[in-house]
Amino acid sequence: MLRSTERRSAAGGDATAGGFRCARMASATSEETVESTSQQPSSLAVLTSGGDAPGMNAAVRAVVRTGLHYGIDVHVVLEGYQGMVNGEIRLATSHDVGGILHRGGTVIGSARCDDFRTREGRRTAARNLVERGIDRLIVIGGDGSLTGANVFREEWPELLSELVANGEIEQALADDHPNLVLVGLVGSIDNDMFGTDMTIGADTALHRITEAIDAIHSTASSHQRSFVVEVMGRNSGYLALMSALATGANWVLIPESPPDTDEWEDSMCRALEAGRAIGRRSHLVVVAEGAQDRHGNPITAQHVQEVLESRLGEDTRVTILGHVQRGGAPSAFDRYLSTVLGHAAVRLVRNAPPNAEPRLVGIRENQVIDSPLMECVRKTQAVAGLIADHDYEKAMAMRGGSFSDSFQLQRTLVRAQPRPPEDGDRRFRLAVLHGGGPSPGMNTAVRVAVRVGLEKGHTMLGVHNGFRGLERGHFQEMDWMSVNGWVSYGGAELGTSRYVPTGHALQTIASQLREHEIDGLLVVGGWDAYQSAYEIYSHRLDHPALDIPIICMPASINNDLPGSELSIGSDTALNSIVGDVDKIKQSAVASRRCFVVEVMGHDSGYLALMSGLATGAERVYLPEEEVTLRDLEVDVRSLIDGFEHGKRLGLMIRNENSDPVYTSDFMASLFEKEGGDLFDVRQAILGHVQQGGTPSPFDRIQATRLAARCAEFLIDQVSRDFPTSAVIGLDRGRIDFTPLADLPVMIETDAHRPKVQRWMALRPLARVMARPEDHSA
Repeated sequence: MLRSTERRSAAGGDATAGGFRCARMASATSEETVESTSQQPSSLAVLTSGGDAPGMNAAVRAVVRTGLHYGIDVHVVLEGYQGMVNGEIRLATSHDVGGILHRGGTVIGSARCDDFRTREGRRTAARNLVERGIDRLIVIGGDGSLTGANVFREEWPELLSELVANGEIEQALADDHPNLVLVGLVGSIDNDMFGTDMTIGADTALHRITEAIDAIHSTASSHQRSFVVEVMGRNSGYLALMSALATGANWVLIPESPPDTDEWEDSMCRALEAGRAIGRRSHLVVVAEGAQDRHGNPITAQHVQEVLESRLGEDTRVTILGHVQRGGAPSAFDRYLSTVLGHAAVRLVRNAPPNAEPRLVGIRENQVIDSPLMECVRKTQAVAGLIADHDYEKAMAMRGGSFSDSFQLQRTLVRAQPRPPEDGDRRFRLAVLHGGGPSPGMNTAVRVAVRVGLEKGHTMLGVHNGFRGLERGHFQEMDWMSVNGWVSYGGAELGTSRYVPTGHALQTIASQLREHEIDGLLVVGGWDAYQSAYEIYSHRLDHPALDIPIICMPASINNDLPGSELSIGSDTALNSIVGDVDKIKQSAVASRRCFVVEVMGHDSGYLALMSGLATGAERVYLPEEEVTLRDLEVDVRSLIDGFEHGKRLGLMIRNENSDPVYTSDFMASLFEKEGGDLFDVRQAILGHVQQGGTPSPFDRIQATRLAARCAEFLIDQVSRDFPTSAVIGLDRGRIDFTPLADLPVMIETDAHRPKVQRWMALRPLARVMARPEDHSA
């Protein structure tokens, strides 16, 4: 059991960045016990190279603080490989990486380096590293940067031998550092690297694209125009495809799957013309910068514009988003991803033997993994080769099943109307409704479920105002265009409520289901929705009309639902919190202030812990952990000590239900009293703003994937003699189904949260990131 002073969670407290211009020693002072290893290195270096990507700073911060935690001197290389050649290598402290978490780009710089391409330049770089005792290197960049790092690693022994022969270093120094240990992290908005499901920066780029296209939709609809938007990605169609899914684009062109025929312009124009015929006021075509036809001829945004204007007479405009896609503050996910990968990279470097093969650290199925670096690079480059050779089928296969599934789903969703059902097909009546509090992404889910159901020839009905509406028979038959534009809407257009039917209400609902001939039910919502669905399921023997298949889809900002690691809406809420806290931190720094920020979550601390990691909070208070008076005493002493040594801000994040006695008001009053004239204290209760706003790209995409599978599940189950009911969710990144009957055994007895919460494993990482400020300088 943890000691009382360790019982709280903490996430890295930040101060203004020190700029890496002063070399200072820093010792590890974490509360956690430092692991021992026979291969403990004394020094390592980290650099960023290639194109900048949002989240690189969070990765550098994680590397520095993790290294210091393990007692390792961490050096940062300024300006990428050019800085390594020029000897711009600085010893970093915890203070140096404070205040960089929210910044875009890379504060340690990145630059093209022709010198490093030469043997002489790499020899100079090797001397600059080895003279500082560095033989462990973490490189954050794309495939080109990582390939260059591996060449450097392979040449290392020879380079040191040449340095000894030239009299530039002593033989003993070369003997102490016979090999270079290399670990890579992928910093690239293109998300085109094997060895990781997501690359650092891709989620933020998707945010930028989605925000821009949402804005374009508004002006396009106002003037009944068509827009062609070109997005980045080189040979990868990830950004184009996912932004098309997330924004409801009407056509998408990607390099991995060119149009099926040479008459692709005709196919595109027919689809868009059909959309005009049923009332669409605008059209949007997304083009990846590497898009081409099946013969390898480039398809440019300008060409698509010319086609639409000449064949359809459309007033068509082109928007090339350019480098805005890679700029700005990183999203909450990119901050989290960069932090966990940077932490894992140091652990890997620390424990690797001197002759270890280079590794790439990534994330797969929500788990941190490492893979052979050069194998990942070769596979990445192989896809580009397949596209160049026009082997598109294999290129799509190498992108993975979820990429192909998303592409096929997009082709369904862009249709102007569903295909007519074939003769002899059974047609069912399926209903969709919400329950619980509103959650961003609910409308996206309804849109997809309705269109997938209609595409397969079934009747889709929306139920207004949740289970209260179900009881009162508030059904509406939905057609293809009734959900047009819903992909980006916040809130819940069908309405929702926290009403949970019991007793006589269940009999009334059975009558409504029988009267409207409902064959299956899709429930999209939170805790109350799941409880209501289980009430219906558990009384199916009492009322035969209730004996229909039910599928529950998780949609709650609290991320507190069983059967899924993530619920729709939690990513949007997290980004809302992070954006607000970033602004709060700016005001706090200006006036030597501590903020106590209260976030939602009910009985789940997910939003609190993840927002703490993403914003650099010093302490996070969770309902899963006891808060004691001694904890608060330790926190007070830490704040006082920090502000006495030049600290300018303090940030505490508290879950709304973390403790019934030690409330946000109590904590703020305590810190204010004890802080005296050193600092003042404010509290910020973010409230229902966390439930609002347009859904994030992640929530839109996951809602799309899950809703499509929900519709398919219901269609499959209603055609069976003995249908089942289930809960859909994401389990280690994969879509999975859990029997609805298991709901009671999956939840805590006295709390609104599941028994298994894998994100709780991040608490040790949070403590490492919460290193006390170095006051020695």
